[in-house]
Amino acid sequence: QVQLVESGGGLVQAGGSLRLSCADSGRTFVSNAMGWFRQAPGKEREYVAGISWSGQYTYYANSVKGRFTISRDSDKNTVYLQMNSLKPEDTAVYYCAADQLGDGTRWSRTYNYWGQGTQVTVSS
Repeated sequence: QVQLVESGGGLVQAGGSLRLSCADSGRTFVSNAMGWFRQAPGKEREYVAGISWSGQYTYYANSVKGRFTISRDSDKNTVYLQMNSLKPEDTAVYYCAADQLGDGTRWSRTYNYWGQGTQVTVSS
């Protein structure tokens, strides 16, 4: 059973960096593509980044491309989101999700397992 737990959020000044982690306590993580999403207060959830099951392919929202990097460590059953040059508009709750059938793209319809989220707050 996929059980996802995000960590690494916190308070950071604009221009700073954070690295989010998403750990799967189960044994199916390695076979799933993964995605990161975020949701700010009063806004809809949006896709941030995704990575294929092998880690070979990555995808990014235009708003974070060049600043964020998604990666995974299959040996640790963990996916990461390195966030650099953070902006106040990056403030949101960040969620990781397992894409059971897709490749971790924004268009996948099979993000069926979600973590509880971790808060990222970027101040001016």
